[in-house]
Amino acid sequence: MVTFVKIKHITTMGNFTCKPNRFLRFTVLFLALTVSTTSFTKKDEPIEQLVERGLNRATYQSLYLAKILAPQADKLPRTYENNTLKTVGFRRWVSGFFPGVLWMLYENNPSSELRHYAEIMTARVEPAKHITTTHDLGFMLYCSFGQGYRLTGNTHYLDVIKEGTRSLLTRWNPHIGAIKSWQTNKKWQYPVIIDNMMNLEMLCFMTRQTGDQSFVDIADKHAHTTINNHFRKDFSTFHVVSYDTLSGQPHVKNTAQGYADNSSWARGQAWGLYGFTMMYRETHNQTYLRQATHIADFLVKHPRLPQDKIPYWDYDAPDIPDAKRDASAAAIMASALIELSQLDPSPMSQVWLSTAEQQLRSLSTPEYLAEKGEQGGFILKHGVGHLPGKSEIDVPLTYADYYYVEALMRLKKMLAQPTGAQDRQQTSVHRHIPANQTTCDRCLLECTICEMDGIQSLEQPKHEH
Repeated sequence: MVTFVKIKHITTMGNFTCKPNRFLRFTVLFLALTVSTTSFTKKDEPIEQLVERGLNRATYQSLYLAKILAPQADKLPRTYENNTLKTVGFRRWVSGFFPGVLWMLYENNPSSELRHYAEIMTARVEPAKHITTTHDLGFMLYCSFGQGYRLTGNTHYLDVIKEGTRSLLTRWNPHIGAIKSWQTNKKWQYPVIIDNMMNLEMLCFMTRQTGDQSFVDIADKHAHTTINNHFRKDFSTFHVVSYDTLSGQPHVKNTAQGYADNSSWARGQAWGLYGFTMMYRETHNQTYLRQATHIADFLVKHPRLPQDKIPYWDYDAPDIPDAKRDASAAAIMASALIELSQLDPSPMSQVWLSTAEQQLRSLSTPEYLAEKGEQGGFILKHGVGHLPGKSEIDVPLTYADYYYVEALMRLKKMLAQPTGAQDRQQTSVHRHIPANQTTCDRCLLECTICEMDGIQSLEQPKHEH
């Protein structure tokens, strides 16, 4: 059983924490476990125990997999299918997830063995920093080198991220206001997919590291373009929006990996939820909080979300309730909802956290959690990569493992540090506001570390954005 308690601080955000702001006092959630022996039914494992069990299994499996891969030069895991480990090189979008898993597990249990394999696997991704033909460099580099830099301070890791960011920004088009995802083909002139929201975190990171505002400005513009063009009235999202390169306006909207163009592909909805939650954490722009909460509301109240909270691969799949489940969508959603529960001051924060807990409980059952030494060393079973493309159907997926471990770590930090003890002073990018300057709500929300007095009325800004 979990008890919900309200406190007046911003708590851990992602793998980081945030300094409380004089101007902003968010009411956020933390978990407090009850100690009465009657608090738990036989069915309900104490949440702290579940988190540790999940992390221990993840550690066993990941070391098992790392030892298999270590002698295989340049190989990184993708999936385990037909009793065969399927691997990729650095060029594939999933290359950075396994190194990131190892780094997060090292954070949880800083053993020399975990760090050794994390460094080996991270190094295999480095050549991706030169790639200019994909938007996925955030996945590839920030999930690997970003985690490594956060935990070790290795400046070489930072240099790799900087170079990778320069490569990513070759795909930015200011006329359209978005970073190009895939290459042009007969169907799409300038395709932008909802997954691309996930790569914006690397841009926000670069502004924090360098002080160069242009990185977060691009992320901000891309996010607003996505809000304007990807989402339907019910806050479900298309997968792909392609833009006319002359007018800068959408010319086609599709759902490439979902059931149909007008359906709600489960992992795509989770990417959107995670991406806008992250953008609010990074900028404190209320537009992103509203978008994230609308998406969350659509998902948690969806009539076809199963009782165990593990989504079908598409919420509109025609064979529901026999449709395949997607553990990767559940893991991404759970991680995002844990963070959203800390950022959203409304009573719905309890719903976000409760749903995430249910998802982690389901993912940590034998139905989804691999036994030791099974599934080639992957952690979660029953992922769906690209069902219409007949690829990776009902198999483990390396990104499902990443977001499952991230969700467990986020929940563990909430349990251990419910008041938001800092391991980093600055989480969000910001612009300083001069004393006695009338400013607007957006500027104030973006300025999360300035401790200045004299801010005047929020109702009549003297400038425009």
